[in-house]
Amino acid sequence: MGSDAHLILIGADSELADSLVERLKQLELRWSRFISSSELSRLNAGSGMPTVVSHETMMLIERAIWAWQITGGLFDPTVLTAVISAGYTKSFEQLGNEHAARSTPAEVPGCSEIEINPSINLVQLPVGVGIDPGGIGKGLAADLLAVEAVEAGATGALVSLGGDLRVAGDPPEEGWEVALDHFQPREARVNLHGGALATSSTLRRRWSTEEGEAHHVIDPRTGQPSTGAAVSCSVIAAEAWWAEALATALLVGWGSEELELELSGLLDQAGALVTLASGEQLSRGAFAESFSL
Repeated sequence: MGSDAHLILIGADSELADSLVERLKQLELRWSRFISSSELSRLNAGSGMPTVVSHETMMLIERAIWAWQITGGLFDPTVLTAVISAGYTKSFEQLGNEHAARSTPAEVPGCSEIEINPSINLVQLPVGVGIDPGGIGKGLAADLLAVEAVEAGATGALVSLGGDLRVAGDPPEEGWEVALDHFQPREARVNLHGGALATSSTLRRRWSTEEGEAHHVIDPRTGQPSTGAAVSCSVIAAEAWWAEALATALLVGWGSEELELELSGLLDQAGALVTLASGEQLSRGAFAESFSL
């Protein structure tokens, strides 16, 4: 998943920790678009044909489509062609400092014509549609590992994958204290006793192109890297996959009339901290007061 992983277990031995690391490696092999044999790569290469996937991959696709529907398309997993057109053609570690080629922005088709049959784990993408679930893959992996850790005997667990974080079971007495890096002089903080936290930002995963710098957060409305008013967004929610999808939608759509109309509903069981390009920070939603600035 091209990110640092942190796993903290309470009341568990190294054997459980090792098994969870192996579990994460398995999910990486299924979901990475940079591994040609992954289920995701096989699905994207299906040329419109039905593809049988694992239960976990079906979970990922179902949640990605649901998030697309609920956010009015501001989160969209069908950005694969657009993100490749922006120059993100290989894993970020391999991009390094090289000059990435950037091509004409690609249309983002949306999920309306994707067909799924969860009862038999069958997915059919229309011809020309590619899935790049982005951060919600990390979020869902964090959800799965944290819950499985507690089910396997850990008293408590914290799993953080590239900043998408899920806690489960009993927290430490003082809670899980988490710092949020929004590239501000003073870090915001959150104290979690349950649930999840995810951050999406246009200030990370940036690369150089002939047209200037680009980044990985695609605005589905334009097919190009987002240029909206927000530069970072952190979301507290029950599960990390939804926190990540919601953070991306808010980051892309902040300040737009369409998001403003839906904001209260999207955040009725979540909280968001949004950092604008000016440095101003705004907290919104049911858990807005959970952010310590």
